[in-house]
Amino acid sequence: MSIKITSTDSPTLADIQQIVDRWITTTGVRYFSPLTNMAVLAEETGEVARQMARIYGDQSFKAGEQPQLADELADLIWVTVAIANQTGVDLTQAFARNLEKKNNRDATRHLNNPKLNN
Repeated sequence: MSIKITSTDSPTLADIQQIVDRWITTTGVRYFSPLTNMAVLAEETGEVARQMARIYGDQSFKAGEQPQLADELADLIWVTVAIANQTGVDLTQAFARNLEKKNNRDATRHLNNPKLNN
């Protein structure tokens, strides 16, 4: 079963959670264990770091390598959603709570940070 999203689609977090679940439970057969998915998340985070070091840092790509930051970020989203699905986290609700926390905690924190006001 092939699942596709076009460039004109704008899936919600709930849609993305359903899409990932559908793909994993059909094409992917089943979810990896939560511990395995945590290791995959760490691995993908390293891949994003590698891309950033080469695109924005001092390192360079090997001959023939191309930047793939978007793909690596999408891999991070995928495994994060998989972990949320298998642990019963509703990412829409979690994101809303997280934004509220940041709005309350950091309402003036960054505005008053002299390091950011240069």
